[in-house]
Amino acid sequence: MPTSRTLSANGIELFILEQGEGPLVVLCHGWPELSYSWRHQIPALAEAGFHVVAPDMRGFGRTSAPADTGAYSIFDTVGDMVALVAALGEKQAVIIGHDWGAPVAWHAAMFRPEIFTKVAGLSVPPPLRGRGRPLDSLREGGITNFYWQYFQAPGVAEAEFERDIAQTMRMVLGRGVSDPNSLFIDEGKGFLGNLRADLPLPHWLDETDIAYFAEAYTKSGFRGGLNWYRNLDRNWELTAPWQGAQIHQPSLFIAGSKDSVVTGLIGAKRIGDMERVLPNLRQKLIIEGAGHWVQQERADEVNAALIAFLKTQ
Repeated sequence: MPTSRTLSANGIELFILEQGEGPLVVLCHGWPELSYSWRHQIPALAEAGFHVVAPDMRGFGRTSAPADTGAYSIFDTVGDMVALVAALGEKQAVIIGHDWGAPVAWHAAMFRPEIFTKVAGLSVPPPLRGRGRPLDSLREGGITNFYWQYFQAPGVAEAEFERDIAQTMRMVLGRGVSDPNSLFIDEGKGFLGNLRADLPLPHWLDETDIAYFAEAYTKSGFRGGLNWYRNLDRNWELTAPWQGAQIHQPSLFIAGSKDSVVTGLIGAKRIGDMERVLPNLRQKLIIEGAGHWVQQERADEVNAALIAFLKTQ
């Protein structure tokens, strides 16, 4: 069973789950998730001979949530992982991320290759820095209702998600975001408007899981996690020095075939291009029939791929 503790790192308090002994593996979750989202990976990777650490990321769960929106840039979130490795008394780690945690993992490997010796990303392809700010590019393309845009105004999405937190988690996690149309906001409907509320939970998610997420988000609110989206354009500006940079460490990509991030507006073009960024890509695993929450939905297949990747030179 994983144990938990809180560590001071990069000027904040990071809550972590950890298990096992051996080389360090850091697991970075996405939105709207928690370290708990790795509940199937932590014991499996520990059993395979690794020291597995999954933090609640900055702004989520029991980790600090700075009030300043600007405190959630890619420099801050990668900085947290660099400081976490040091706080654990280590000099190197493998870093694995899902959803928003994937850009953290990819950029950590790009910025600090001497620390992060291997990298795996789930659901979100590696960074291919575009020619303009992401939100500007959407507007210039005539798109005004993508969920990234809806998340920008402080307080709007928070109010929607916090009206009934358990129902929000049922809809976002349980219904998934497998249809790309679910990522576009109809006027007056909010993010949840196109997600059905009357379906049973999928087999991989139960009421115990929903209760865990709901309790955590009742305490923390949604502001911290949404602030990650409010740094999209700033992240583009900050990463200018890495335009065209590659990640040369061994890498792995995993996604579900029904994940709208992969099939939709942003991800589809990048799936075919990822070897441009990842010249040492060991495997591109697309799990047939899986949606966005792939490490929870298809834990056995994800675990097998991660363990094989971790054990190869």
